[in-house]
Amino acid sequence: MRQIAALPYRFEDVAADAGVRVMLVTSRETKRWVIPKGNLSASMLPHLAAAREAEEEAGVAGAACPTPLGSYRYRKKRGNGASLMVDVDVFPLAVTREMPAWKEQHQRERRWFTLAEAADAVDEPDLRDLIQSFAASEFRAATQRTSVLGAVAHHTRIGSMFAWFQRLLPQSGNFFDMFEAHATTVLAASDAMARLLEEGSSSADHIREINERENDADEITRTVLQTVRKTFLTPFDRGAITSLIGAMDDTVDEMQAAANAISIYEVKTFAPEMRDMAAIIVDAARVMAEAVPLLRDVGRNGARLHELTERLVRMEAHADEIHAAGLRRALRDHGATDTLRFVVEREVYKHLERIVDAFEDAANEIDGIVIDHS
Repeated sequence: MRQIAALPYRFEDVAADAGVRVMLVTSRETKRWVIPKGNLSASMLPHLAAAREAEEEAGVAGAACPTPLGSYRYRKKRGNGASLMVDVDVFPLAVTREMPAWKEQHQRERRWFTLAEAADAVDEPDLRDLIQSFAASEFRAATQRTSVLGAVAHHTRIGSMFAWFQRLLPQSGNFFDMFEAHATTVLAASDAMARLLEEGSSSADHIREINERENDADEITRTVLQTVRKTFLTPFDRGAITSLIGAMDDTVDEMQAAANAISIYEVKTFAPEMRDMAAIIVDAARVMAEAVPLLRDVGRNGARLHELTERLVRMEAHADEIHAAGLRRALRDHGATDTLRFVVEREVYKHLERIVDAFEDAANEIDGIVIDHS
């Protein structure tokens, strides 16, 4: 048997020491803590079916990444007494909305857990491993090491943060803090991008946030380039440092380009393939935010870094398939009857594809560092 499940997650504060939280629900009969799951639907893509289960069982909605995080196994007891093995594909769901009322609210309890708490709460060993691997402890530790991350996440404090930031870093050459601050900024921008493509009434606010995050990222990138010129000893080759921060910055630059295109063309509705690509972008940003802090100890973290960059490459390939399917849909639906709409949708798809391509470029830069230094 095969089922699908969602792993709903959020960041308490995109850059705070609270880190990532995942939502679990209780099962209806035994009241064990589980993740929202259900059966595959012949009429619905797996990740959308998982998102539907999360909405019905946990009352949450958001961007469900089409690329599964992994799978786990458990035994399901049937009414006839049989106990059958079930394989469950798990899809990350970046929660953007938590509903006050939902379908199964009287049948289940829902609760946000830290990753460690969630791993302890579930019974299935494979699911426990999957939850534990969702974000490395190094990322959570990195968010606690510096107030840079907290400051970057709040645009209203960006001026005072960079006054301190620029005084400190040229002397210390602390590139790792800058990489991590940039990754956190990209993560915040990707969350705003997912909200923008939800077709809500606050599109102008989401577009503005993406532009602000891009400005924050530019400040960090400029500081990195200045620091490279002023620092005698660097942790990696100077070219590797500038190439990595450049590739990371391209991700948020392309997000800004996509947001601006949506604003200029006044796009109000988005095809399912566009929302799927936005979900991949959110998860790609999460993966990069986990990978970057591991660069502090490439030798010890080389294997995990390769796992994470491999996932980014898989997501890029999956996004290419979704991009092609979306263009086919747009051509079929609007090519002959509404040429302008087809051209506009093609433009949005182009920018979404470039965002994911930029994440793959960043993954390749990280792989190059691992190869050279592990």
